[in-house]
Amino acid sequence: MPVKVKVPRVAVSITGQKVLIIAAMVCVVAMLLGGLVFTFYWNKYGQVVNDRLEHPLFVQTAEIYAAPTEVRPGQKLTASDVVQELQAAGYTVTGEGTASPLGTYSSGADSVSVHPGPQSYHSEDGATISFDHGVVSQIVGDGGQQLAAYELEPALVTGLSDQNRAKRRLVKYDELPKYLVPAVTSIEDRRYFEHGGLDYWGIMRSAVNDLHPNHRYVEGASTIDMQLAKMFFLTPERTFKRKFLQVIITLQLEHRFTKQQIFQMYANEVPLGQVGSYAIDGFGEAAQAYFGKDVGQLDLPECALLAGMIQSPSWLNPLRHPARALERRNIVLDAMVDTGAITKAQAEQAKAAPLGIAPGAFDAGEAPWFVDLVRDQLAQRLGDADYNQQGLRIYTSLDPALQQVAQDAVSEGIRHVDDVVRARYARLVRLDERRGITPPPIYYPQVALVALNPHTGQILALVGGRNFGASQFDHAVQHRPTGSIFKPFVYAAAFNTAIAGTPLTNSSGVSGIFTPTTILHDAPTTFTFDNGQTYSPHNFDNEYFGDVPATEALYRSLNNATVSLAQMVGYDNVANLARAAGITSVEPTPAMAIGSYDATPLQMAGAYTVFANDGVKIDPWMLASVRAPNGDVIADYTPTSTPVLDPRAAFLTVSMMEQVLNNHHGTGANVRGMGFYAPAAAKTGTSHDAWFAGFTSNLLCVVWVGNDDYSELNIEGDRAAGPIWGDFMKAAVQLPQYSDTKDFVPPPGVIQVQLDDTTNLLADASCPNDWTAAFLDGTQPTDTCDHSMGDQRNIFQKIFGFGERPVGPAPPAPHVAQQPAKQPNKAAPAQPAQAQNQPAEQDQNQKKKKRGFWSRLFGRKDNNKPQNDQNQPQD
Repeated sequence: MPVKVKVPRVAVSITGQKVLIIAAMVCVVAMLLGGLVFTFYWNKYGQVVNDRLEHPLFVQTAEIYAAPTEVRPGQKLTASDVVQELQAAGYTVTGEGTASPLGTYSSGADSVSVHPGPQSYHSEDGATISFDHGVVSQIVGDGGQQLAAYELEPALVTGLSDQNRAKRRLVKYDELPKYLVPAVTSIEDRRYFEHGGLDYWGIMRSAVNDLHPNHRYVEGASTIDMQLAKMFFLTPERTFKRKFLQVIITLQLEHRFTKQQIFQMYANEVPLGQVGSYAIDGFGEAAQAYFGKDVGQLDLPECALLAGMIQSPSWLNPLRHPARALERRNIVLDAMVDTGAITKAQAEQAKAAPLGIAPGAFDAGEAPWFVDLVRDQLAQRLGDADYNQQGLRIYTSLDPALQQVAQDAVSEGIRHVDDVVRARYARLVRLDERRGITPPPIYYPQVALVALNPHTGQILALVGGRNFGASQFDHAVQHRPTGSIFKPFVYAAAFNTAIAGTPLTNSSGVSGIFTPTTILHDAPTTFTFDNGQTYSPHNFDNEYFGDVPATEALYRSLNNATVSLAQMVGYDNVANLARAAGITSVEPTPAMAIGSYDATPLQMAGAYTVFANDGVKIDPWMLASVRAPNGDVIADYTPTSTPVLDPRAAFLTVSMMEQVLNNHHGTGANVRGMGFYAPAAAKTGTSHDAWFAGFTSNLLCVVWVGNDDYSELNIEGDRAAGPIWGDFMKAAVQLPQYSDTKDFVPPPGVIQVQLDDTTNLLADASCPNDWTAAFLDGTQPTDTCDHSMGDQRNIFQKIFGFGERPVGPAPPAPHVAQQPAKQPNKAAPAQPAQAQNQPAEQDQNQKKKKRGFWSRLFGRKDNNKPQNDQNQPQD
């Protein structure tokens, strides 16, 4: 009989059923809402990505190019030197691969053929440069003509920074060095080429590694794709919404681009620290900023260093924290071994390498102060706020090789100045400690250097301070009292009177045409001007030389003698000449003569072109041309020039300035002791600050050293600025383009003669100690040094009937230098004018001083002590 089994029913309560239903509904709704939210943000940020991609991902900032290098027969150059410059400028080898639009070249052992392209700075006329034993032997144009010179393609210096002072150099994926991609992926995103933007396994592994007590490296949790999404589209805030949007954008990027394209964007956008006031974005700019080389030239340890910086660019900046950067680099190398990118042996070899940071590569190579001035001029001339986003090519006057020389000279020279400052500060500390006074903090001075081509006005090099990273303040364009580097304008104005045939009259009423041997009275003097105002300058160290030839007054930089000359010439005449030369602040006062009024180092460099360029003032310039990315000319700029001084007056002044260096009593004579022997003319200056200005036949340089707070430097120009100028010029003349220095050539109407060092008459065999002096033809002495009897007047004196005919032997006048205690250099009050010279009686037993016949015309020696201690520039 069948058995019935009763199965108990599982009772489901109504409440439980409702919970399940509600849960299912919630899940469905959540999925629907999640899908709607995802769809909404996918579409929304898809449009954001679309809008972003409609424009270039990176702003193509303007590119700054150097001046073209000029090659001339006779220069010390090799074929490899020229090839290197062409490669740096972007030329490619003729017939190999795609030709560069800038141009191509072909080379042999002893020649290089240059073929400019359609986007070249120059016309498309090429040339073949031949070499013989390291010297350029000839240059032949495409048409077979012999060329006296040929300009190579200008090299890229840097790109302008954007409005946020960020700099980048765009690179393509295939331009990245061999080890950079594996270095980055090993430490930041190991499965980058495998995942689809979100690496779940990588995130889990990263968390485990971080928790492990013996982990050797830290791998980022965000993928490279996610990092890029945050860089381009999102703020750095840490919220769930921002993380969600980062995922959406990451998937958008993966959907639109290949892995190589995404990495290329990442390579150009990743922040890699800061140098000075500039943010460094991308590997291209970082390679230049830290190593001074193109990104494609980076080796394994350099690639590992940059990859390691990504984690914390400021904390791991190798310029500020080399130990941290080194440790992080080695961690990256271990990670590369772990991923199989390199071997253990390669890693150990790379770890043994130094960081390889190139100090000053960013400062010197990229001429930051120069580039900032270019930016200012572009904004003024183009008048377009968006000019820096148009990828313009800006061709400038800069010579990168000379810029490096300038930076090196400044860096070395300012260290010596710092040594002097520290020694003086130590003495002050000891004195204050004895007095129970807390000494003030030590303060180090600043520096500026400007170098020009004196015949074109081209600004070849410019340094605006001691360290651009520490301060971007450009001292090359700041106004400072000029001190004694102004004095040549007084002597040039005096030569103007000689050319006009106008005799100068001293305080004794004696007249004569001004020459280098005109006697000036150097003694404590009170000058009266402007209805009774008085001005009483004093010489450096209160040392006075009585009656001295004008040349000696200049090379010894005698203040009182120079002011007395300015009074004779006329303060208005001196001021007008200086203003025409570009020193616009001067007023016709006695203090003007010794540099109480201010000018910038750049203005003084421009003013000195009057002397170095045959009397023609060339305005300094740095912009040559602005061109579109395809090479089309947008604007060309030509320098302006103004005749300011008669070429004869310019040369006569230069001849006297040569003695500042060549005479062993000259204030700039120490430069010769440094090993700089090229023909040159110069002037030192000391007021609040130290100056040194001078030039050769092809290079002009002005150096300034002073304190930002306008306190007195109290270091003479030849001790503070002179060594910097000397180091710079000594190194500059070793460069091929500045090595062919020449003697200064007198213009028609000027004659050069050899004068006896004692009598300042024509030298002959009986008086071998001589020096070269230049005279306006007709004003030079006519008698020799051994003819002390008879009429020693020159033809000019004889024609006009002035000067005395001696009645017996005329021995040199006595010369005595008084040497009271040294006084600190002080700046002069900006007031001056007419002089009241009070010569004292001469002591016939005093030591004899060399003097010429013109001493009879312009008064006698006065060795009175100064009656006051007014402040004025010294040197």
